[in-house]
Amino acid sequence: MSHKRIPKRKTAMALGGVAALGAAALLLPHANASQDGGGTAAAAPKTLKAADASDLATRLRNLLGEAFAGSYYDTGSKQLVVNVADVSGDRNDVVVQAEKAGAQIREVENSTAELEAAAKTLKADATIPGTAWAVDPRTNKILVTADSTVTGGKWDRLETTVRGLGDGTATLKKSAGAFRTFASGGDAIFAGGARCSLGFNVTAGDGSPAFLTAGHCGVAAEAWSDSAAGEPIATVDQAVFPGAGDFALVKYDDPATVAPSEVNLGRQTVQISQAADATVGTQVFRMGSTTGLADGQVLGLDATVNYPEGTVTGLIQTDVCAEPGDSGGSLFTQDGLAIGLTSGGSSDCTAGGETFFQPVTTALEAVGATLGDGGVGADDGVGGEEAGAGAGAGDGAGAGAGAGEEAGAGAGGEAGQEAGGQGAGGDAGADAGAGAGAGAEEQGGAVQDDSGLTETH
Repeated sequence: MSHKRIPKRKTAMALGGVAALGAAALLLPHANASQDGGGTAAAAPKTLKAADASDLATRLRNLLGEAFAGSYYDTGSKQLVVNVADVSGDRNDVVVQAEKAGAQIREVENSTAELEAAAKTLKADATIPGTAWAVDPRTNKILVTADSTVTGGKWDRLETTVRGLGDGTATLKKSAGAFRTFASGGDAIFAGGARCSLGFNVTAGDGSPAFLTAGHCGVAAEAWSDSAAGEPIATVDQAVFPGAGDFALVKYDDPATVAPSEVNLGRQTVQISQAADATVGTQVFRMGSTTGLADGQVLGLDATVNYPEGTVTGLIQTDVCAEPGDSGGSLFTQDGLAIGLTSGGSSDCTAGGETFFQPVTTALEAVGATLGDGGVGADDGVGGEEAGAGAGAGDGAGAGAGAGEEAGAGAGGEAGQEAGGQGAGGDAGADAGAGAGAGAEEQGGAVQDDSGLTETH
C-alpha cells in the first residue's frame, strides 16, 4: 500500500499531540480484552476496554430507565462510572443489578430529565451563533461554551440564561477561537472550491458502495472528486446540515468500487469492525486530510452547536484538534470502532479548543447504510489498485482522506488555489501525498515518532 507523506508544517503536531499514541499503544489490530477484576466480589466494578464500556453503558441505560443520569469511562481505573438519580424504593434493586453488571455507581443530584429541561431552556433563550452546550456526566451538569464572537449583549444574555438554570445545573466557559465548520483547506475530497475529508466507507441501502462525510460538505456540492483537478468519482445521495446532525451519504459513481472498512494512517491501517456510540472519557483518534492523526477524549454527548450557518444537534464534543479540510474525517477508537465524523468547532492543532463530531451510529441509521463494503467490489478501486483505506479513492489515498496522489496535504500551488487557496507552498503533486499521516516529514529515509509507527518514503 502506498505511504502518505507528511507536510513539514505538521511536525510539531506529530511529535507533540500525537506522541500520546505511543502511550496509548496504538499498535493495532489487537487491544487488551476486558477483565473482570481478577476474582473480586461480583459487585466490584470491572476493568473494561473502551468498547466494552460503551456496550455496558447502553445496556445499563435501558436497565436503569429514568434513574440513569449519564455515564463516562474512567481511563485511569478502566471502569465505567454510571450516574444514578432518585434511587429510592424499587429503583434501588435496579441499581444493585447495575453494580453486579460491573459498573461503578455514583449517585448524583441532576436527573437526565432535569438536564434535558435545562437544555431546552438554553435552546429557547440562548440560541446564539458561537455557542454550544452538552451534558458532562463527570460533573453532572451541562457544559455551556461560548466562542470569541459572543460578546456584549449576546454574552450578557447567555450568562443570564445559564445563571437562571442554577449553579448546580450548568457551567459556562469561554473559548478563544470561533466555532466554524472545517470545510475549506485540506486535500481529501474535492468539489469546486471546497475540500473535505472522507469519513468511513459504507454500503448504501441499495447495496452500492458509498462513504460518509460531513453534511456541510454534502450540501456545499453534489459531485466530489479524489483530486483537485480530477473528474467526479462520487455523488451526494443524502445530506443533513444544519439541523438534526451533520452528515452526508455519498455514493461512488462506479458500482464496482472497492471500498474497504479501514482507516489508513499512512504507515499502518486500522481495521474498522463496527460502529459504536461514544462514551464520555474514552480516548479517541481523528484522521483528517489537513492535520493527519490526532487524539483526545470525549467530553460530552448530545451536544448542540450554534454555527453561523445554523444550529446542529446531537453531536459529540471532544478536545481532539482539527483544522479546515478535516471536515468529515474519521473519529475512531484504537481497537477499530467507528465513532464519529468531524463537524467543526473552535480548535486548531496549535492552540487546541473544542471540536464536535457527528455520531456514526445515528448517521448510518438515518441514511439506511451499513458500515464497510458489505462484500461489494471488484478488482479495480477508484483511482487505482491501492485505493486508500477508509477512502476507496485514488492512488495512495489515506483514510479520512480519499485523495488522489495529486492532493497534497495542506498543499498550496495550483491545487491549493483550486481548492480555495487554503494550502501553502509548493506544487500539489505526488510529492504532497494523499492526506497527512501522523508523523514528521523529512526528505528521505525513515521517520519514526513516539507512536512507534514508522513511515518510509
